[in-house]
Amino acid sequence: MRKCFFIAGILVLLSQSGAFAAKVDTVLTYSTAMKKKIKAVVVIPDNYEKEKSFPTVYLLHGYGDRYDGWINKVTILKKYADDFQLILVCPDGNFSSWYIDSPVDPEWKYETYISTELVSQIDQQYKTRRDRKGRAITGLSMGGHGALSLSFKHQDVYGAAGSMSGGVDLTPFPLNWDIAKRLGSYEQQAERWKANSVLNLTHLLVPNKLALIIDCGRDDFFYQVNNKLHEELLYRNIPHDFTIRPGAHNWDYWKNAIGFQLMFFNNFFNSK
Repeated sequence: MRKCFFIAGILVLLSQSGAFAAKVDTVLTYSTAMKKKIKAVVVIPDNYEKEKSFPTVYLLHGYGDRYDGWINKVTILKKYADDFQLILVCPDGNFSSWYIDSPVDPEWKYETYISTELVSQIDQQYKTRRDRKGRAITGLSMGGHGALSLSFKHQDVYGAAGSMSGGVDLTPFPLNWDIAKRLGSYEQQAERWKANSVLNLTHLLVPNKLALIIDCGRDDFFYQVNNKLHEELLYRNIPHDFTIRPGAHNWDYWKNAIGFQLMFFNNFFNSK
């Protein structure tokens, strides 16, 4: 209990110290797979010109949101970029992509975009640490599902991953959030839904390869599926941080959770 209060105290002090010095870019990237331009927000720390390279955290938005959702609603991200000396990248997931390469619509290839095309372009344009030990990915809700799914499938790209209130099992929600538009109806494509759920991707993991942090509120409608994921990771002996706190599926919860996630990634980036 003392440890939790200590960490929370650090986050409060970080959030209250000084003005934001980080720079926020809105960049235009290009997806060859989807043949279109896509916007992203990039938050650059205050010390950017003085250092050779910085670790990068990719931060995914939830269903119905877009690339600037995080920075508009959680302005403290700029302070976190300064305090932890990292680059934050907030890509656009087109409201309801679920960050997958859709087998239904070939124009939706957001797994390819995020984990291949975007990472390459960010590495070319910014002073990033260009290996998995310098990259992490996390997100909320749909973005939590996306972050874990992408990191499980692309462990050569990301060394750490997280999820906040993630929809880590799609199958209990056959009529929600346009998932059927990306995968086809659950009634006709149940195996496809299972194959694209994070809960059924844990076989891709080996112990200690990917640093993982999973966070969900006790009153969240995704609580049960997150708990199932936790149990599955325990069964497979996959080390991970798993946090359940009071809270629901809302920005009050995510504003709190992101500080803990970035501290976890900072520790990963600075570990030997």
